[in-house]
Amino acid sequence: MAVFPALFGFFLLAVVKGQVVDITPREAVRRVGDELIVQCKVPYPIDSCRMTVGPNSYRLLPTNQDEEVVYSGNGLQFGECGGLIKHVREEWNGNISCVVPPQSGSIELTATMQLTVARPPLQPLLITDTHQSSFKEGDYFMAQCVVPSGRPAAKVTWYLDDEPLLEGIHQAVIRPEPGSDLKTISQNLSRTLSADDNGKRLICRAEHEALDGPKDVARQLVVEYPPKRMEAGQITIFGLKIGEEGRLNVTVRANPAPTASWTVGDLVVSPRPAADDAAVVALEPEHLGGGYYNVTLILQRVAKEDVDRTYYLRVSNELGQEEFAVRLSTMDEPAARKANSSYLIDVYGVELGSGAIAGIVVAVLILLIAVSLIVFAKATDRWCFGGRSHRTDIPDGADSEAPLPPHDDIKGSENPTHDHGEYISNGNTKHPEKKPDTAV
Repeated sequence: MAVFPALFGFFLLAVVKGQVVDITPREAVRRVGDELIVQCKVPYPIDSCRMTVGPNSYRLLPTNQDEEVVYSGNGLQFGECGGLIKHVREEWNGNISCVVPPQSGSIELTATMQLTVARPPLQPLLITDTHQSSFKEGDYFMAQCVVPSGRPAAKVTWYLDDEPLLEGIHQAVIRPEPGSDLKTISQNLSRTLSADDNGKRLICRAEHEALDGPKDVARQLVVEYPPKRMEAGQITIFGLKIGEEGRLNVTVRANPAPTASWTVGDLVVSPRPAADDAAVVALEPEHLGGGYYNVTLILQRVAKEDVDRTYYLRVSNELGQEEFAVRLSTMDEPAARKANSSYLIDVYGVELGSGAIAGIVVAVLILLIAVSLIVFAKATDRWCFGGRSHRTDIPDGADSEAPLPPHDDIKGSENPTHDHGEYISNGNTKHPEKKPDTAV
């Protein structure tokens, strides 16, 4: 007998489950004080509607708009049981349910959505695997960003100055705080440091629905590296004039600050106070910012032998050194080099900019097309070559050993007629086929 009640219970459950309440949205995040509309709908008219928000239950009537939670929708007759929450409260974080009568039977139908009342996280923390203040180029660097006590968990993004970091970002980990509905998010970053990282700010940025703007925590990276050249090969200083002062300027990168010395013939010149009549003066490297330095040698008066000489520059710091060969030129600096030295290409000793190279390529293409058109026209007797063709006849009885006419004459016009028969091709030369003599 106990089997019958169980079967009846399963039947009622199936009937109830067949009557589904559609609720939207199913999840929502709102700040305290925000507005929220929760809409429940069934495919048949209803005569009552209730909604449970937090610990309170509200009977929703289209005619009553004075409560904190009021009716929203086109009407009960359309099966709509909507609730407008005018001002979200902190204590309403959790489930919101709507309750409607069934189309048949006596068991009310319920649908539930999840409301998350946003709570801003605390200030983010940036934790590194070491307390050292500076790093060497090539060092492996790890950092962790922690954004605690948010509801929901915050979103974390990484930047190097204003540039978003996408490589070296590990999977974020979200952990609930014990005894609380707040969540802490943490994310690791790993990176091999380069000279380009020096002086830049590593930023962890936390964004959250309850914040008016993102919260940042940052650390400036100090990366040390030996001197580095800005261009490969020998350096040429242009625009110097015989008999006038000449300045040899070379830009290098280094951290820490470099020292420099020049070799002029047999003379080694280092930055130091010089006499007023010194022919050659070396200046201390001038910091341009961002690890860039300008190293300068001054020639009080440029002589012809100075143009024929190679100057050698050695730049060093405690991590290493770099050497440069420098030549002088009285010619003006090429325009392409002035525009953008990074696009210079040395072709057999001639420096060409990207614009000049593109022009040369276009000119070569035009020339190739023109030559192809001329060859095609000549081969097919078209256009300006159309009038050059003429017919060449070989009279009957002519000596078969007689010289053949020129190739162009044999080819003839586009549709030639031959009184002496057809030609037989042999290789690249066409010979007339000799017919046997026929008695008249």
